[in-house]
Amino acid sequence: MIRPMVRDDKEGVMNIVRRTALFTPQEAAVAEEVIDAFLDRPEAGDYEAVVFQNGERGPAGYAVFGPTPLTEGTYDLYWIAVAPERRSSGIGRRLMAFVEERLRGKGARMLLVETSSQPRYKPTRGFYLALGYKEAARIAGFYKPGDDRVTYAKYFG
Repeated sequence: MIRPMVRDDKEGVMNIVRRTALFTPQEAAVAEEVIDAFLDRPEAGDYEAVVFQNGERGPAGYAVFGPTPLTEGTYDLYWIAVAPERRSSGIGRRLMAFVEERLRGKGARMLLVETSSQPRYKPTRGFYLALGYKEAARIAGFYKPGDDRVTYAKYFG
């Protein structure tokens, strides 16, 4: 079941973020800031956070998305993560389908996803390509020398 994140989910979601080998401690701190921004001020509309509920055991995955400032109908996927032991179980695909459907309902024109060009992110890039996203931009050395920012886009309508 996918539902809006509530404060009681935060510890479980942050546990997923910390156990995900892809995120640095600095990235985990930013993930927590975004979660706090949503939980503290959901009415602001900057972010929407959802969790994949894993029965009684808490979240097995989550996603955060929101409108891209100063655009019309463009949204960003800020975070998506699935518990390491639940990867390849379809949770990521289900979260993305939920996000996309939610955005279509809001009249979104496109969803942008940003990731790293580092080899450890190859499965992540493959995940987005398998879902029909297209590489829309690449900024060489964005994160650090040799680590490009790769932006994928999916257009709606």
